[in-house]
Amino acid sequence: EYLWLTARASTNDTAAGGWSPEISDRQPWLQVDLGERMEVTAVATQGRFNSQDWVSSYLLFYSDTGRAWKQHRQEDGGGRFVGNVNSEAVVHNKLSHSVRTRFLRFVPLDWSRSGWLGLRVEVYGCSFKSDVVSFDGGSSLLYRFNQKSMSTVKDVISLRFKSRQAEGVLLHGEGQRGDYITLELHEGKLDLHLNLDDSRLRLSSSPVAVTVGSLLDDQHWHSVLIERFNRQVNLTVDSHTQHFQTKGEGLSLDVDYELSFGGIPLPGKPGTFLRKNFQGCMENLYYNGINIIDLAKRRKPQIHSGNVTFSCSQPQLGACTFLSSSSSFLLLPGAANTTGGFSVQFQFRTWNQDGLLFSVQLNSEPQRLELQITKSRLLLTLNMKPNVKCSLGDRVNDGLWHSVSVDTRQLQITLTVDNEPASTTPLWEQLESRGNFYFGGCSSTDCLTSAPVFQGCIQLIFINSQPVDLNHVQQGILGNYNELQFDMCNIRDRCLPNLCEHGGHCSQNWSSFSCDCSGTGYSGATCHSSLYEASCEAYRLTGSSSGFYSIDPDGSGPMGSTLVYCNMTEEKVWTVLSHNNTAPVRVQGSSLHKPHIMKFNYSASAEQIQAIITRSEHCQQEVVYNCRKSRLFNTKDGSPLSWWLDQGEEKQSYWGGFLPAAQQCSCSLEGNCKDRDNFCNCDADSDTWANDSGILSFKDHLPVSQIVIGDTSRTGSEVIYHIGPLRCYGDKSIWNAASFHEESSSLLFPSLQAELSFDISFYFKTSAPSGVFLENLSIKDFIRVELSSPSVVTFSFDVGNGPAVLSVKSHPPLNDRQWHYVRVERNVKEASLQVDQLPLRFLEAPANGHRHLQLSSQLFVGRGTVSQQRGFLGCIRTLAISGVTLDLEEKAKITAGVSSGCPGYCSGSNSLCHNRGRCIEKSSGYICDCSHSAYGGPTCKQEVSVSFDRESSVTFTFLEPFSVMRNRSSQAPSVSRESSSRAREDMAFSFITSQRPAMLLTVSTFSQQYMAVILARNGTSPVWLTVDHVTHFFFDLFLLNQIDQDIHRKYTLTSNTELALIGSLTLGKVIRMEEFSEDVMHAGLKGFIGCLSSVQFNHVAPLKAALLNRGSSLVTIRGPLVQSNCGELATSPHTLQGNAQGVATAVVFITVCVLAVMTRLLYQQRHVQKNNSIKQKEHKHSMDTDYRIDTGNTPTQTPCKNKKTENFISLSPLGQM
Repeated sequence: EYLWLTARASTNDTAAGGWSPEISDRQPWLQVDLGERMEVTAVATQGRFNSQDWVSSYLLFYSDTGRAWKQHRQEDGGGRFVGNVNSEAVVHNKLSHSVRTRFLRFVPLDWSRSGWLGLRVEVYGCSFKSDVVSFDGGSSLLYRFNQKSMSTVKDVISLRFKSRQAEGVLLHGEGQRGDYITLELHEGKLDLHLNLDDSRLRLSSSPVAVTVGSLLDDQHWHSVLIERFNRQVNLTVDSHTQHFQTKGEGLSLDVDYELSFGGIPLPGKPGTFLRKNFQGCMENLYYNGINIIDLAKRRKPQIHSGNVTFSCSQPQLGACTFLSSSSSFLLLPGAANTTGGFSVQFQFRTWNQDGLLFSVQLNSEPQRLELQITKSRLLLTLNMKPNVKCSLGDRVNDGLWHSVSVDTRQLQITLTVDNEPASTTPLWEQLESRGNFYFGGCSSTDCLTSAPVFQGCIQLIFINSQPVDLNHVQQGILGNYNELQFDMCNIRDRCLPNLCEHGGHCSQNWSSFSCDCSGTGYSGATCHSSLYEASCEAYRLTGSSSGFYSIDPDGSGPMGSTLVYCNMTEEKVWTVLSHNNTAPVRVQGSSLHKPHIMKFNYSASAEQIQAIITRSEHCQQEVVYNCRKSRLFNTKDGSPLSWWLDQGEEKQSYWGGFLPAAQQCSCSLEGNCKDRDNFCNCDADSDTWANDSGILSFKDHLPVSQIVIGDTSRTGSEVIYHIGPLRCYGDKSIWNAASFHEESSSLLFPSLQAELSFDISFYFKTSAPSGVFLENLSIKDFIRVELSSPSVVTFSFDVGNGPAVLSVKSHPPLNDRQWHYVRVERNVKEASLQVDQLPLRFLEAPANGHRHLQLSSQLFVGRGTVSQQRGFLGCIRTLAISGVTLDLEEKAKITAGVSSGCPGYCSGSNSLCHNRGRCIEKSSGYICDCSHSAYGGPTCKQEVSVSFDRESSVTFTFLEPFSVMRNRSSQAPSVSRESSSRAREDMAFSFITSQRPAMLLTVSTFSQQYMAVILARNGTSPVWLTVDHVTHFFFDLFLLNQIDQDIHRKYTLTSNTELALIGSLTLGKVIRMEEFSEDVMHAGLKGFIGCLSSVQFNHVAPLKAALLNRGSSLVTIRGPLVQSNCGELATSPHTLQGNAQGVATAVVFITVCVLAVMTRLLYQQRHVQKNNSIKQKEHKHSMDTDYRIDTGNTPTQTPCKNKKTENFISLSPLGQM
């Protein structure tokens, strides 16, 4: 329906052919009055008739009264509407959600370059009627039931409200049993308290609330819908919904006598825990289909009206918004004050931690009074000699309105914030203002301040107790301003909805938000990327050895990580998932009527276990079952007497094999049962012990979730059983590959569904100079990843802000027929592109741009959908999108020009090169590139070792730190950068020494930070990390007296520090120690005597570099340095045989992160045999260790003083937790 409208220009200049403002208008806008509140669904614009004037983009605001305005934003948060490109065409814009309003305001952003602003508008929608009631903070509506109590299992409550107060009760009802329902505004958010007969909650002093919404005290209408069925509840505020379940066993809500709306008439009733009554307006209030306001207006007896009015005449407070952190200001002249001094009061709200709020020049220069927000507190500064400062308030940047008052009368300065006690400072002389008062920043001619300018909203300004009319400022009658919006508080909650993934904590300032990913197991701008590998097989490919690791089977998906044991043998890599009942269990006295039942809880969730099983090539679980006079099956009717439940809680009665066979044991499958008349040894019902152990390997049934034993009630009858851990090997996704033989061929998959975030990773190898890896299109949006030239990989996309391009160039060509890794990620904060180990490229998203990626076509792999783009020729493997691996091999089987798998020696699951060595295809075989490995030899398994004495040292100097790089893109507001620091540092080395204390390794940065690993006198190895001149002592590694045992310990350390811009790494004695602490200096002077072997730092092998590049400027060698085979000799059985009691071996894994320092220490004692048991222990080391004694500052006794110790220390990736 076309709406009648009246247009009012922001100036007096109108024309018959449309609206056009005066050239001098500072903030032009066109305002539309619809006459009454309407429901607006769309708008259309057109340029001024027969002219070169039009508006190419604009903002849309709405208001009920024409005073308090609110910006309309589309679903993705963008507020910019596309306008016209000429004066005659009509451009329609459908609103993502309808607006119920009387006034609309069109604010131009861009317009015709060949003319001027010109606008004609149409508004589409329909009429809107509502029942309205107003509450004054002391009034309420009571809906009284026909009976004493109302018991409901289903409730639907809906209403709309608006208020300028952040606190207030909208709805309350309670019953004598303890049930209650309360809906209240608290700190500008909506809290729902709901209890259905839960005694624990009745006794609780702090009931738990479900919270939805934010900034709901903005004087604009907000819709609320509560839907409850039994314990399932949906709470919706505007477009945000929270789904939850009530606690306890109750299913019905029992409320006595009445429901109150707008407040509680009798405060202090049992169960009441609320603050204050609601002050504002409600409309269309329905309780289970009953129109409460209509009943009240018609004075029905079941409604008691307590001093309410049936209209909404809330005063509209005029606020102004400070938009710029550098140039926004409001200048107001000082009002006369006969008593001397001056006073200023106002209210403000902001998200920023810092900002200049108010300043004024005083009568004697250079005195100046400034009020600013500093680290979320208010700081009042009087710039004189001496300076006077006072601080007040806490978290004043929480987005809520705060009242502040500054009074300099009566020879004192008084600062008051909200309801806190005032802070008063006496003065020697009366302060007088000289000139104007500035709010926010100030003009460059009046002040010079380095403080950032206030960004936020200000309202209710009083100067010397006189109110300030901001309309006069806007009209040019009073004061001056810059970069302000009037009649609105245009604040946004950028953490609603929370776009931080995987439980990341969202924080914000005025223009953006950030995510704290600490403790989530994920990283990145929105906590999207998992820190862990997807499988044990993936860890093996990184050069890791056996141990406990956190794996994330669905990558960046919702599942999360789980801790498993990775047993990396020569033939296979086993993933081991343990459960809670590992010891053998003896069962007696059970029967079918009273069976023995044992449930198994695994270290991973059911979803994680299923993902691991699906990803694996093979899984199995051992069942050890020993019986005596106890049958598995009834010999009469064949019904099972014992059974187990599979992962789906289904009953299974077979006891071995990979194919489910009813009522069979392993002996039946192998044909060696003791009694050939039975399918199980136990069914012979013998008085002697029998064994029906077997291996379960049918993946769809694994793991065993429960076992039931029902035949041990007879005399002499018993069973001893043991259910082993779930064990899987192989990763089907890693080598899932396809070969593309024709440029016109491609694999088709469903369209990518990833509006807000996605990541794509894969490996490729090719000899072609270019080709499209994958592409997904829609009408406007698209994504494309391609090899654009022999050395360049390009990631391009468009989410509605114009095409954006990221490129990574490799110096050696990428079409060398070797495997190369590509990973792209896009989220609402940034996009990134990774190629092999080249520096990561980033592209920041526009602050207020479109967020949602809308794709409609199929995903093309191996070719673009545009005919002129060249298809890909070569191999692609391990293609994963947001943690889901695409099955290339199956698609290739039904696609012409594409074949499953990829030929070549380096394309199989068998690792031909070890310890991070890279397999390189040759025409007649392969070679191993060990340049990024700390090992050498044909397959990168030969240890590289060096003997040190006290004066020996090796320093590897890294190239100058990566600088921030700009990437040319058509997206001008965006910035591309190359990562200047890693999210973690991965280090590994092994050593043999009899010296204590000893300096093992130090890492220094260009910013005077360092990390040191030291072997202390008592055999512990502490790690020190100093960042920003603060030393963090992390842990001790106890290395002595741990012989013939394998011990695994896990450490998690949290730090807000960052080890960035790494400059050098030193092995052995440290010469320059200006920035080191005293304890580290003492160890550094001792140097190191012994053998260092296989040193790895990230992707650099500094020890090997020192041996192979002795003349390099990057390597500095001091003292004697002799290449040796001491590392290999240390692991030889002949070397260890004669000194077995004196040799201890330890393996330690450590990772240092940017936002969190998470450390994993794996101690592994090795002797001649390698089949020792493995134990996992948790260790929390106290921070008050006596390190000075350990390093030798104080004499100490060491029982193993003369025994030589071999220690393998590996600082490994975060996944190895």
